[in-house]
Amino acid sequence: MQPKTSTLERWQFSAAVLLPVVLALVITAAAVLGFVFWSTANIDERALERQSAMFEQVIEARRIRLEHELASVAVRDDTVVNTRLMFNVNWVDRNLGKWMYEFFGHNRIVVLDALAQPLYMMEDGVSVEPRTYRHIASPVQQLVNRVRATVPPSIVPGGPPKPVSVSDFAVVEGLPAIISVMTIVSDTGAVVQPSGTEPLIVAVQFLNDDTASQFNNEYLFEDGHFSLVRSTGPDRATHPILNAAGRFVAFFDWERDRPGLMMLRQTGPALAAAFGVAAILVFLLLRQLRRSSAALEAGRRHAEHQAAHDRLTGLPNRMSFDVHLARVLTDRQGMGMGMQLSLLMLDLDRFKQVNDTLGHQAGDELICAVGQRIRAVVGPGVMIARLGGDEFAILAVSRDGRQDVAAMASAIIDAIGRSFDLNHFKAHVGVSIGIVNASGGNAEPRELVRKADIALYEAKAGGRNRAVVYEEHMNELLQLQHTIEGELREALLRDDQLSVAFQPLIDQRSRKVIGAEALARWHHPKYGQISPARFIPVAENTGLIEALGEFVLRRACELGARAPGRTIAVNISPTQLRNPRFSVQVFDILHQTGMRPVDLELEITESILLDDEHVSAQNLRTFRAAGIHIALDDFGTGYSSLSYLKRYPVDRIKIDRSFVSQLSEGHVSVAITQAIVTLAHAMEIEVTAEGVESEEQAVILGRLGCNTLQGFLFSGGVVAERITAIFADKANSLHRRRRTKAA
Repeated sequence: MQPKTSTLERWQFSAAVLLPVVLALVITAAAVLGFVFWSTANIDERALERQSAMFEQVIEARRIRLEHELASVAVRDDTVVNTRLMFNVNWVDRNLGKWMYEFFGHNRIVVLDALAQPLYMMEDGVSVEPRTYRHIASPVQQLVNRVRATVPPSIVPGGPPKPVSVSDFAVVEGLPAIISVMTIVSDTGAVVQPSGTEPLIVAVQFLNDDTASQFNNEYLFEDGHFSLVRSTGPDRATHPILNAAGRFVAFFDWERDRPGLMMLRQTGPALAAAFGVAAILVFLLLRQLRRSSAALEAGRRHAEHQAAHDRLTGLPNRMSFDVHLARVLTDRQGMGMGMQLSLLMLDLDRFKQVNDTLGHQAGDELICAVGQRIRAVVGPGVMIARLGGDEFAILAVSRDGRQDVAAMASAIIDAIGRSFDLNHFKAHVGVSIGIVNASGGNAEPRELVRKADIALYEAKAGGRNRAVVYEEHMNELLQLQHTIEGELREALLRDDQLSVAFQPLIDQRSRKVIGAEALARWHHPKYGQISPARFIPVAENTGLIEALGEFVLRRACELGARAPGRTIAVNISPTQLRNPRFSVQVFDILHQTGMRPVDLELEITESILLDDEHVSAQNLRTFRAAGIHIALDDFGTGYSSLSYLKRYPVDRIKIDRSFVSQLSEGHVSVAITQAIVTLAHAMEIEVTAEGVESEEQAVILGRLGCNTLQGFLFSGGVVAERITAIFADKANSLHRRRRTKAA
């Protein structure tokens, strides 16, 4: 027997799954039926509109045709002669009355004199007494008045007169009818009549069953009828007939054409069958879902576990970590301030090199091994999560406040620092750790994570493979970096803040200026002169270094174009060198400024060589092939492996100022510097010493064989105009001028 809880959960799950399905199917069926009925009604409505529009055109055409039929006898010389000059009853009866009835079906023909008095009248082909005109006189007289009030159309001089004609709808003898009144005029102009004295001819055609039958046969109206009242049948369509004044005269009603309803009747059985089949399928689906609800519930639980855990390491993922952190902070507030909480954010160092060198499978194995080593250090009761990539988080909680987080971090660094065996290879990585402690007061999860990230950033910036505890001044430094970033973006869009200074390069033997190194300078209108040591790292971390580097390179090449034969050195960042288009950019600037490639020296750092980037190596080879010189800056402060110099040949190494500043007779730095110079010369690489500030240092460097000197002993960075003047000086010796001035 299954537990009640399990059964209840299964029923709840079934309801949660099946109810939306049923509702969706019901809504879909209702929507389909609604659309079908709407389409049916819409099709029928469009059909009604088409029939109504057609009837309106037909009835109007019938009115116009009545005028044309009347004009065939009214505009004739013999009609004028037999109705005005001498009224011939027999001729009128034969040629007007009976003719119009037999050939055109006119029901009434009346001939009126100039005073609108009846001279002749025909009813349904039979001549009657003129006094019978009084039965139709009222509606006819309205049209007669309109004819007499109408100015005759202008005619061509000497041409025949134009008749005046008016037609309209009216009720005649209790029936709807079309009435047309027209003046009788000469078709040749031989018989002249003063305007307003012409006799009139009147034609009346009833809109009766005969007319309706014609409409039904010719225009496919079903059982159409004319009537004086509107039809109220549900299946009857009605269209009003209005006179010229806009008043209702009659109605034409017919059996509506219902193509939509016909389509529904024809497709209804098939639609019902389709709904029946759908109902059967829904029933089968619901039964199958009911049977498999237990399996789905198990799958749901498995999916929840998968969603909360990292698939690679099995550790909780970021979502699970966020939920756990929020819960711990809530419990901590309820349990008082004795509980200490420490959040550690970990990021592996040099993981990318392992991933790129040994492959992604080895990288995955390394991540799993790192997770196991962290677990071995912190124990089973501490929350460890993989946040993504090579980033981990540790949430350590102590109820008595006695946990030693620093010792834990140190143990983790030691554990990760040991080599990893991956696919018969040994991999070495490190780990940087940012720590934030919450030992009192309220703490927000996002704020704790942010502070731990800041501490992690400081750990990486401080040399990696170390742990740093968050302090408030770190946040201030980060905010300052954000301020510098925003101001630097603005400065790059302007031309009045950033500039380039040039520090002379001195030949050691002759003490003459042989070139200069381009140095970025930033004078902010509010903060004054901002040190490159502050804004260059910000530019590196925010992606602004490429724009800044292009600015410095262009200014340096502009100077180099004006001073051919002088070496102009420019520092480039790893970000620039990794850009596949950087070489194209450099050659474009050289072409635009006119500087010779052999006068340009690009200074790189050892970190570029350590990256082992294919794009960086290709760019370096391209530059050297074009004659551009490559210098390795800050030599001696990093790995300083000569194997890198063999793999990526350079033309010059620059001894870091930290060695030069310690140069004095008998100091160990002299031996180190001598070794660097000797090895470099053995590889046919020239050597430049940075930071030369005293004559003693210059003399020692000269004795050791250093090729080029650079430092405040000779000059700091100067503006482009000043360095141009120095280049133009024939003596060309800053040292000589300094001694002369001192004397």
